[in-house]
Amino acid sequence: MNSEDLPIPGGRDVRATLDTPASDDADAVVVACPPHPQHRGHRGDARLTAVSEFLTDRGVACLRFDYGDWDEGYGEREDARNALRWARDRYDRVGIFGFSFGTAVAALAASTVEPQPDAVSLLAPTDRLAEDLDTVAALDDIEAPVQVVYGTRDDTVNWKPVVERARELEYDVVELSADHFFVGQHAKVADAVGGFLAEELGER
Repeated sequence: MNSEDLPIPGGRDVRATLDTPASDDADAVVVACPPHPQHRGHRGDARLTAVSEFLTDRGVACLRFDYGDWDEGYGEREDARNALRWARDRYDRVGIFGFSFGTAVAALAASTVEPQPDAVSLLAPTDRLAEDLDTVAALDDIEAPVQVVYGTRDDTVNWKPVVERARELEYDVVELSADHFFVGQHAKVADAVGGFLAEELGER
C-alpha cells in the first residue's frame, strides 16, 4: 500500500491521506469519514485504517480525511461532499464509508451530492447530528446500495432507528456481537465493510 497526504479543495482546511494499492492502478476509491472530532476522531482511526488496508489489498483506493474546524455537523457534511467531488474527478467508481459520527456525515453527504456515490457503508450508525441533520431521513434519499453494520452491545449511540429504517428499505444490515468500538474485532469490521464496498465498486 502507498500513502500520500494531500489537501481537499473547498472553503475549509481539510487534510487527507490517500491510500492506494501497491500496483497504483486503482479505478475505484472509498472516502472514509472519521468519528467525532471533538472526541479525538481522526483519519488515523483504527477502524478506518483496517478497512483501508482491506480495500487496497483488493485494488481499491481509500481516501481518509480529517474534518475542518468544528461546525456542528454542517461543515463536516460539506467536507465529505468535497472529498466525494475530489474522488469523482479522479476515479471511475466512488464509495463512502463512515464510523460513528462519520456515519451521519457519510449518509448526509451521499444523499445531497451530485452525482451520488456508487456505494455507502455505515459502521456503528448514529441517528442524527442535529434536528435537520437526520441520518434516518438521509437513507431514503440515497440511490446507491447501502450497508449498515452495528454492534448489538453498542450503548454509545442511538443506532436502532437507523438499523430499523435500513431493514425497511431492504438494505444490507450486518449484526456483530460487539460494543460501539468493536474492540478486538477490527478484522471482522474490515471483512464486512471492506468486502461490501469492494464488491459494489468492482468492475461492472
